[in-house]
Amino acid sequence: MEKLDEYRWIIPPVGGMRVPGLIYSSAKMIGGIGADESPRQVANVAHLPGIIKYSMAMPDMHWGYGFPIGGVAAFDTDEGVVSPGGVGYDINCGVRLMTTKLRHEEIAPVMPKLVPALFREIPTGVGSRGALKLSLKEERKVLVEGARWAVANGYGTPEDLETTEDGGTMAGADPGTLSDRALDRGRDQVGTLGSGNHFLEIEVVEEIFDEEAARAFGLELDQVAVVIHSGSRGLGYQVCDDFLARMMKQADGLGFSLPDRQLACAYIRSSIGREYLSAMACAANYAWANRQMLMHWTRQTFETTLQRSPREIGMRLLYDVCHNIAKMETIPLEGKERRLCVHRKGATRAFPPGHPALPGRYRPVGQPVLIPGDMGTGSYVLAGTEKAFQDTFGSTCHGAGRVMSRSRAKKESRNRSIGRELADRGILVMATGKGTLHEEIPEAYKDIDDVVDVVHRAGISKKVARLKAVGCIKG
Repeated sequence: MEKLDEYRWIIPPVGGMRVPGLIYSSAKMIGGIGADESPRQVANVAHLPGIIKYSMAMPDMHWGYGFPIGGVAAFDTDEGVVSPGGVGYDINCGVRLMTTKLRHEEIAPVMPKLVPALFREIPTGVGSRGALKLSLKEERKVLVEGARWAVANGYGTPEDLETTEDGGTMAGADPGTLSDRALDRGRDQVGTLGSGNHFLEIEVVEEIFDEEAARAFGLELDQVAVVIHSGSRGLGYQVCDDFLARMMKQADGLGFSLPDRQLACAYIRSSIGREYLSAMACAANYAWANRQMLMHWTRQTFETTLQRSPREIGMRLLYDVCHNIAKMETIPLEGKERRLCVHRKGATRAFPPGHPALPGRYRPVGQPVLIPGDMGTGSYVLAGTEKAFQDTFGSTCHGAGRVMSRSRAKKESRNRSIGRELADRGILVMATGKGTLHEEIPEAYKDIDDVVDVVHRAGISKKVARLKAVGCIKG
């Protein structure tokens, strides 16, 4: 890697690389980034045909399947490829942030009731099942309509859809492209949080950096908010697994050599490429419906536990963003607009002020960008910028990013009481198993302040507010 400027490192093209690699980082963080195989994965992605400009990675990057987590790559729609490893196993894993009219002092006395109530009402854990048992016919509607299906069935309001990326529905979804196994895994998991790094967190706005953007987003100091981080559950995992197997079988007939079999892919214009994009859209829609239903039950739990009306609580969706997705987007490139297939794997869209895809209320300040930290840290809210549109295909980071494997984190924290440590910091945590808390210890992640500082100073998104955690439930 060669230092390009204060916040960018370049990997010059060698061998079969078609474009350079470009890594966003800082002098403080770059040594840690080179400690795993993720820079090599950035270089490997640069070998894929039709890749445009750079194979990129954000400062939260770490090793993933094929592509690094934190990876961004855009491909020409005629000559390029789509890769399930460039989207990830948890398709449309993402974050939504809800604001309320409540202040911290109003909920502090009831936190010992509120967090257990959320833990009781929100299904969590590996393989957890929701309250809803879908028929196959109804599941197919979820896969096509996404969050719109949830709202139409009473799990939210039309206003929620206005502030969900793409309105909570990705076009082109065809349930006929999914295997029976994928459909089976999805039927009774809608409305469940999942496990691992997924969570529901109660947070409080502790610092505002940009008053104008904060006003547009409806953020005020000491305001209570809720963050939900979840994805497409077993259905999305199965879609990725099914298409990786199919694409690996066809890898030798692509006409080029893969530097890593985990980069199995298909030309976008091919039948299997189009099928994958249809199946991926189904999983993306499932994830949006899932987060919409989790939000609905969160609203109900706040109302019941606090004995307040919906109007008094005022829980409103600020925004919902994808992390793991491939999208056909129109991006400015060398003075022209190009239609590209943008892969964001552990990266967030960060569209600039004025973009027509943004809700009218956010158009003057840019797209809300939601960046959660490690368990118990809190989150940042940022705004998309024109520089992101010009430099990173409208993308920025997605979270803190791991520096420690789950097994190492469990080993290094085995004699500690993680719940007690967090309680001493004023954060009430509940989880399905102790193992989850040990896997998710704060030391297993990069410092979220360092990560956000890089994307802010590099200009690919700008800080709006920082929120601190006060309660958290996990699978």
